[in-house]
Amino acid sequence: MTATSTPDQTVDVLIVGGGGAGLTASMLLTKLGVEHLLVSALPTTSILPKAHVLNQRTMEILEDAGVADVIAERSTPPQNLAASAFYAGLTGPTEEYGRRIARIECWGAGGDDEHWRAASAWQQLNLPQIRLEPLMKDHAEALAPGRVRFGHELTALTQDGEGVTATVCDLEAQTEYTVHARYVIGADGGRTVPGLIGVTHEGLGHLTETATLHVSADFSRLAQDDDVLIRWLLSPQTGVAVVMVPMGPERWGRDSEEWVIHINYPVDDPRAQSDEQVEADVRASLGIADLPLEIHKITRWSVEAVMADRYSEGRVFLVGDAAHRHPPTGGLGLTSGIQDVHNLTWKLAAVLHGHAAPALLDTYEPERRSSLERNAQRSLENAVNHFGAINPTVGVSHEQTEEENLASLRRIWSRRPEDAEHRSAVLRAIRSQSMEFNEHNVEYGYTYESAAIVPDGTHAPDNPDAIRIYEPSTRPGAPLPHAWIDDEDGNRRPIKDLVPPGRFLLIAGEDGEAWCEAARELAASTGLPLDVVRIGHLDGDLFDPRLTWVRRREIGPDGAILVRPDRFVAWRSVGAADDPAAPLADALGRILGRPIAVPASA
Repeated sequence: MTATSTPDQTVDVLIVGGGGAGLTASMLLTKLGVEHLLVSALPTTSILPKAHVLNQRTMEILEDAGVADVIAERSTPPQNLAASAFYAGLTGPTEEYGRRIARIECWGAGGDDEHWRAASAWQQLNLPQIRLEPLMKDHAEALAPGRVRFGHELTALTQDGEGVTATVCDLEAQTEYTVHARYVIGADGGRTVPGLIGVTHEGLGHLTETATLHVSADFSRLAQDDDVLIRWLLSPQTGVAVVMVPMGPERWGRDSEEWVIHINYPVDDPRAQSDEQVEADVRASLGIADLPLEIHKITRWSVEAVMADRYSEGRVFLVGDAAHRHPPTGGLGLTSGIQDVHNLTWKLAAVLHGHAAPALLDTYEPERRSSLERNAQRSLENAVNHFGAINPTVGVSHEQTEEENLASLRRIWSRRPEDAEHRSAVLRAIRSQSMEFNEHNVEYGYTYESAAIVPDGTHAPDNPDAIRIYEPSTRPGAPLPHAWIDDEDGNRRPIKDLVPPGRFLLIAGEDGEAWCEAARELAASTGLPLDVVRIGHLDGDLFDPRLTWVRRREIGPDGAILVRPDRFVAWRSVGAADDPAAPLADALGRILGRPIAVPASA
């Protein structure tokens, strides 16, 4: 290693890792006015078509980052991601092979599910990581020229009470330089940063090993159902479950040019380590012995969940796979990492800009850990339901002959009275996988409890299905409910757009001018980034044309809600207060971890 020719760098935040979480952190920090540097040891973005599902909450965050529209342009068309389905393999000597067993809607049914439409201005999107991350990288580089550096590897890291000192190697030039930062975001997938700060990981469950093939192939004559995104194929030939997902890039559905194919093996099965064996197993299971396949890459990974013992050490914070990894069932991996940085970056900005005490950063782990542990558990349960409920109930097994597997499958399609119970059990097991494809409350309705949330003494509402049913609420800790809001000229926008990055918003009822005046005075006297607005159906600064907000706000016309920069409700008052400045100052002080004085004029 030669001496450095790059001068020492001094930034507020060093981001280590250039995947989805790290790139989102860079874009958000730019929007928040925070000087930062991103380094990634990898030469470029991911070459693997791994994560692809982008849920509604994630798309809202990516809109904050300014990259959502270009992602939407490249995403799978809604009509091609409306469902998931289970089949009797892919093809074979008779029409029974490849026959559909059952179809279930997934992720808002391509925009047709009214409950998903009511939750957000964004639909669920789908774009493979190999196509997503280059878009994010281009945008991050445009926002912060020279501040996104691939091929630059973190090799050492020390910290004290004032900041962090990192050693970075420019791998192409083979030179080292030093970065001085106030804080570090570890978004490197756990490769380096956790080890440097002494963080360990605990396994929550290890189910199986998976081999994944990324291929170019023409399956248009074999695959059915253009509205199906993920195909679960229970092979009569081998009794093995195979998963197929189209990857585009220009055509989708059964006409997709590229696909990923997943095949599972028992833990420590040596067959999974041979590329030739994996390809042979896939061809046998799908019945495609002679179909041309251009194999781009075969990778192996474990179906397991792993959680860091802590998400921070001093001034270093872990996000994404550096803090948590779990199975892809449910599509909660990449989205969780993006949601991590959404929670963390506004807090870093508030501390760095002098609006909050460093204690605000202590709320990152308790807020995120609760939802991340749930996501990890849900991902495991989704996988277990495939392996332990659906597949055994269908009755297809590698321990049976091809004819025995076909006999089990025929019982599903038979209308014989003696097969009715079996058919009902299979269809029920498949319907139960809505726990994966319709886990709306897990994706969108997750809530926070921490010192940065001021409870109001109310209990969480009863939910008849806490996995599948998202019920909007303004209870402190809940995400801001969606509603369409008009100005006087009828210009319409989602309520979330009233909360730009880095700013708090006080939403008062139509008769809540006293709250608004108190908030304006607090903002003026403290310099806090706090906006105010009255929203009502007939009266206000902005208007609720469909009374959606009135239905969901859970306050009276003279009440108020304080929304954090990440669009989570931080505090609320159902009605008026004799001295509105006092409770507002108290709430902001508790959230920001420092005293907020009531202005003398108040």
